[in-house]
Amino acid sequence: MTDDPTARQPGEPSDGSAWEQMLRQMFGEGADEALRQMREQGLDPAEMARASGLPDDPMLMNQVIAQVQRMLSSGGDGPVNWDVAHDMARQVAVTGGDPSLSPAELRQATEALGVAELWLDAATDLPPAGGSVRALSRSEWVERTLPTWRTLTEPVATSMSTALAATLADQLPESMELPPGLGAGGLDPAAMMRQLGALVFGMQVGQAAGSLSREVFGLTDAGLPLVAEPATALVPGNVAAFADGLDVPLDEVRLFLALREAAHARLFTHVTWLRGHLLAAVDAYARGITIDVESLEESVRAIDPTDPAALQGALSSGVFAPQTTPEQRAVLARLETALALVEGWVDEVVATAALPHLPHSVALREMIRRRRAAGGPAEQTFATLVGLELRPRRSRDAAALWARIAREQGAEARDAVWDHPDLLPTAEDLDDPAGYAGRRAAAEGEHADLDKALAEILGDDAAGGAGGASPAGDGTEGDGTEGDGPTGGEPTR
Repeated sequence: MTDDPTARQPGEPSDGSAWEQMLRQMFGEGADEALRQMREQGLDPAEMARASGLPDDPMLMNQVIAQVQRMLSSGGDGPVNWDVAHDMARQVAVTGGDPSLSPAELRQATEALGVAELWLDAATDLPPAGGSVRALSRSEWVERTLPTWRTLTEPVATSMSTALAATLADQLPESMELPPGLGAGGLDPAAMMRQLGALVFGMQVGQAAGSLSREVFGLTDAGLPLVAEPATALVPGNVAAFADGLDVPLDEVRLFLALREAAHARLFTHVTWLRGHLLAAVDAYARGITIDVESLEESVRAIDPTDPAALQGALSSGVFAPQTTPEQRAVLARLETALALVEGWVDEVVATAALPHLPHSVALREMIRRRRAAGGPAEQTFATLVGLELRPRRSRDAAALWARIAREQGAEARDAVWDHPDLLPTAEDLDDPAGYAGRRAAAEGEHADLDKALAEILGDDAAGGAGGASPAGDGTEGDGTEGDGPTGGEPTR
C-alpha cells in the first residue's frame, strides 16, 4: 500500500472516469505514480476528459486502450491513428444495436434500387452506375467508407497536429522518463505530443464516421462520393428510422431514397472527373489551412490547468480552430457551388422520375431539402474536424437552374453540361438562371473565334489537332479546383 493519499487503494472503486481507467491500463504498475504526478501539476484526468468533449463511455474507451498502448510503444508519426479511428467508428455505429440485416431487408433494398434505375432511365440519359447493389448495416457502411475519410481528414490533421505538437512541446522538458512498466529510457515530448494528437484525431474521425453511419441512407447522401468504385446501397435501419413517424408508407420512402442514391451513383460514375474534382477541392482547402500559432501559444500559456472552466473555455473559444486565408475562402466558394450543382441535379432528376409513381414525392422532396439544409450532429462534427461544411447551401437555386435548362433545351442538354468541369455553371449562373443560356452562348462564340484564328495561323489540320487536344474530362486533366467556372467555353468534342 502506498502512502500517497491520491492513489487508488486495492479494491477501492474508481471515480468512474473512463479516461483514468485508460491511463491506469496504459501505465500498468506505474499508474498510481503517474497519476499522482499529474495531479501535483494540476492535471486531473476526469476534468481533462470533460473538457475534451469526447465521450466518457467505458465501453468506447476500453476499445482504444490497446491501441493507445501500442501507440506509445511505436514510432508511428501519422497525423491520425487509424486503428483507433476504425475501432471508435465501429463502436459508435453499433451503439444501441446494429443487428445483421434480415433476408427481407436485403431483398427490399435491392428491389427498390432496381426499380429506381428503371424510373431514372426516363429522367436522364446517364446510364446506371453498375457495380454492386446491396443493403448495408451501419458497421458495413463504416468499413466501406473509412478509406475516403483518410483522404478527407489527413491534410487538416497534419497541419493542426504539427502546430499543436510544436506549441505544447515547448512547455515540456527536453526528455522525460517513462513511468515504470513502460520500459526504460527517455521520451521525446514532441514525439509524444504528435502521437497523442494522432490519437485524439483518430477518436474524432471515428466518432464522426460512426455518427454519420447512423444518419446516412446510402453511400452518397453525405454530399461526397464515399467509395471509389461504382456501387449503390441503402442502409435499411436508417431508412426505417427516417420513415418512422412520417405520414408516408415505408415502401414509398425507401423508393424515394433509392432514387436519390441511384441518381448520385450515375452522376459520380459516368461523369468521370467529378469524384476527383470534388475530393481535390477538399484537399486543396484543407492543405491551405493555417494555424494561428501566436494565438495558440498565448492561449496555452494563459490556461490555468487547475481551473476546468478556464480550460473548457479555451478549448471552445475558437483559438484552436484553423484560420482560413482569402485563397481558401475562394476555394470554398467554388467547392460549395460544385456541391450545390450535384445536389441540385439529383434533386431535379429524382423529382422528375418520382412524380409519376410516388404520391408523396413532392412532400418527400421538401423533407430531404430541409434535412440537407439543416445538417445533423454528425455533419457538424465533420465540419469541426475537416474545417468545412458539406451542406450544399444553394441546392434550391441549382435545382431551379437545371430545371430551366431542361425546360428550354431538353434533358439531354442539361446532362451534357457535365461533359467537362469548364462547362459547369458558376455562382453567377445560380444568381441569374435566366441569363445562363446567353452567357454560355457568348462563351461558345469566343471559343469558335479562337478556333478560327488558330486555323488561319496554323492551318486547318493543325487547328483541328489543337482543338482535339482539349481535355476529355477523364479526370487526369482539369479536375483540380480551378475548373468550377468557364475558362474558354465548351471543348471541341
